[in-house]
Amino acid sequence: MNKAIYESPLSSRYASDKMQYIFSPDKKFSTWRRLWIALARAEMELGLPVTQEQIDELEAHVTDIDYELAAQKERELRHDVMAHIHTYGAQCPKAMPIIHLGATSCYVGDNTDVILMREGLELIRDELVRVLNGLARFADRHKALPTLGFTHFQAAQLVTVGKRATLWMNELLQDLDEVEYRISSLKLLGCKGTTGTQASFLELFEGDHEKCRELDRRIAREMGFQATAPVSGQTYSRKVDAAILSTLSGIAQSACKFATDVRLLCHLKEVEEPFERSQIGSSAMPYKRNPMRCERICSLARYVMADAANPAYTAATQWFERTLDDSANKRLSVPEAFLAVDAILGIYENVASGLIVHEKVIEKHILEELPFMASENIMMDAVKQGGDRQQLHERIRVLSLEAGRNVKESGLPNNLIDLIAADEQFHLSGETLTAHMEPARYIGRCPEQVTDFLTEFVQPVLAAHPDALSGGAVDLKV
Repeated sequence: MNKAIYESPLSSRYASDKMQYIFSPDKKFSTWRRLWIALARAEMELGLPVTQEQIDELEAHVTDIDYELAAQKERELRHDVMAHIHTYGAQCPKAMPIIHLGATSCYVGDNTDVILMREGLELIRDELVRVLNGLARFADRHKALPTLGFTHFQAAQLVTVGKRATLWMNELLQDLDEVEYRISSLKLLGCKGTTGTQASFLELFEGDHEKCRELDRRIAREMGFQATAPVSGQTYSRKVDAAILSTLSGIAQSACKFATDVRLLCHLKEVEEPFERSQIGSSAMPYKRNPMRCERICSLARYVMADAANPAYTAATQWFERTLDDSANKRLSVPEAFLAVDAILGIYENVASGLIVHEKVIEKHILEELPFMASENIMMDAVKQGGDRQQLHERIRVLSLEAGRNVKESGLPNNLIDLIAADEQFHLSGETLTAHMEPARYIGRCPEQVTDFLTEFVQPVLAAHPDALSGGAVDLKV
């Protein structure tokens, strides 16, 4: 590794080897060669002067790419596709005359981009499934564990730790639906020619329009697609890239929401991300356990959300049938969005599978707030004992303010229950009041909601993707 030149942290620190391979030069240029083979085979089958011997020669050299020769040719020709045509032809002299026959550069460039994006989405789909699996186990384990719910980050009614996890999962299921839609709806560009008219192929096939249509269909089938773009200029519509990065941005949004929640819970000391035995939280403060993994998720997520604007601007500014101001931007924005989301989901899976719950801290926080939450039920019991609802409401309001001052101004425990017990208007025994301090009475249907959600929505997804769950634990690079 040359330490004297810039290296993307997405490669060296964050993204998985699998995702990096999908967007690697080897994958890209070997896919170009597979597309040239598919084109030659379809042209041969449709009657053009292409021989099986030429195709066999091309197939024998799909992966052994001479990158030095390709770089030399690109310096000479200032054209990457022509450089690789000549490099391929040097290895396949018999096939050289028919490589790229009738095609334009976007035949290999754009079709490859679609193929790689689909493979990237398939990897991300599997990663989403694994994250859901980790969160599902967590939610089921803690489905009945009461915890403070928050609105405006102020204590509200109780929820459960597991119910909160279903909120994270619900957003991921929406993301998964988006990913699967993108995978199923992606179309190859096909063989459309320099302005999308297929004029060169119509010439090759001597005016046979059906053979031009069949050429597209055969190439699509060989490359594993159901269809090609119905119409195009020289390129597929750049709205495809914008839509895919919007989907990736959605995943980043969901992951950032989860990571932010965990960071806040870490501050409360209720839930923490995994922390390894020899991990150092701070170079200056040895006692610290910073939520660095969730912070990294948030950091990468911001990058993806901002990056998603790139293909949107590109799609909006394309001129007529083709302009090249998409190329440099596209080479950066699309692969890096995939690499960043891959990194995010790797960290997400690691955190979701190892979340640490501090039940005693959660209980302490609940008991600090529970007297306020129990006040309505206490008031109803007092009404049953003959009290006046309006008068009791006013007394609870006054006593709640007093208890609040004790907590906020004097740092004392919440003594609302003691204040109510001592108030003659309530006529409630200590036993009755103590019964109202059981947190499980205030979690509503949380356990049942978790069970229903996992059974009806999550388990079918996990069952539909068994291969995604067969991998080992995530090994974070740093």
